[in-house]
Amino acid sequence: MNKFFLFFLSVSILLSSIASLAQNDYKTISGYVLDKETNEPIVFASIYLKGQGIGTTSNNEGYFRFHIPSHREVNTIVISIIGYESLEKNANDFIANQNIYLNSTTTSLDEVVITSTKEKELTAKQIIKKAYQEIKNNYPSEPYILEGFVRDLQKEDEAYVAYLECATKFLYKGITTRKEPEVELLAVRTNYLAPQHPWNENSERKNSIIDLVEDEFIRFDYGPIKGKSSWKYEIEDIVPYQNGMVYQIEGTDKPFQNATLYIDTETFAFIKIELTRQPKNNRYWRDRFTNGAQQASYHVIFEYQEYKGKMYLKYQKEEDAWIIYDGLTSKKVLFTKYPKKELFINKIITDNVASYPFKRNMDISASIENQSETDHPDFWNSYNIPQQTEAQSKILKELKNRTD
Repeated sequence: MNKFFLFFLSVSILLSSIASLAQNDYKTISGYVLDKETNEPIVFASIYLKGQGIGTTSNNEGYFRFHIPSHREVNTIVISIIGYESLEKNANDFIANQNIYLNSTTTSLDEVVITSTKEKELTAKQIIKKAYQEIKNNYPSEPYILEGFVRDLQKEDEAYVAYLECATKFLYKGITTRKEPEVELLAVRTNYLAPQHPWNENSERKNSIIDLVEDEFIRFDYGPIKGKSSWKYEIEDIVPYQNGMVYQIEGTDKPFQNATLYIDTETFAFIKIELTRQPKNNRYWRDRFTNGAQQASYHVIFEYQEYKGKMYLKYQKEEDAWIIYDGLTSKKVLFTKYPKKELFINKIITDNVASYPFKRNMDISASIENQSETDHPDFWNSYNIPQQTEAQSKILKELKNRTD
């Protein structure tokens, strides 16, 4: 056996060992998060390492897969969502695809009075205003990085025409900096763009990521969080969340806007904000655009999570319906467009942000499909994302058939 062969064999063994370690540098747990009473799936529950900025989200079937880095010393998993008692479980106690049940509990407003001064019960509007005043204390003022997963689904009438999935990093300058974060595009997993209506040829498709992050109410200081006089609020309920309770407040800004806000009863942090705009008596809140596009509905959700005493974005969704007419004043409808964009955060970075590896590589003026990189299958093996559902797989199959 010559020396060259021995050297080659040694290098091969070393590379195999490194590859083996790379494949086993994380532990994967999985399961279904279900309502204990109804056995129904709990959608978008948070599954994360206790005290850590790493986690994932259950999908529309309640299913999750969580890849836990092996170098993390903490192995306590927390499963939580608004309206349910949180559950803590050792990572080593998980069985593959096991059912995990959460208890839903409600508290009658007649039984519990929660006040800021212990002397005077707060009205819904006072709670909103208090939460707005506490934004500077509850949200980070220093730079931070969020890593996550974007899903962009587009439909025209009943046919799906586009589906994009990508992994990204966002560099934020702090809550008081009211501009879009810098974006690093890490990898694109799915990018289907089927033939669309000819109208789209003269209407540039927006960058999915920027279209999402430019709308956040708290950073851009608008929406139902400000408690303006046009908004009317009522306390609907007090529900559990993690180790505390949150106010559920319903808001109305007639005639077009309705909102639901969840606010922590102790810190007055906004935990979740949901806003819907709908037409009223064939009237719209926005005039038709010159290209014939009329926004017929608008639905956004912003959900936050606590990390090291501050609140960071956890989930964001924007879902619209656009009626496309044949011109500015025409009554002829060409088609209806249904864009839906979601952002799932799986990692929060707050330490040594200035030296953290970050590469701003995304052109915000171009759509993602025009700057997407080659797919990286190995990247996704340990990347935390909400798992595809059977319905989503069906959509992908349909789109693939239309693009082949």
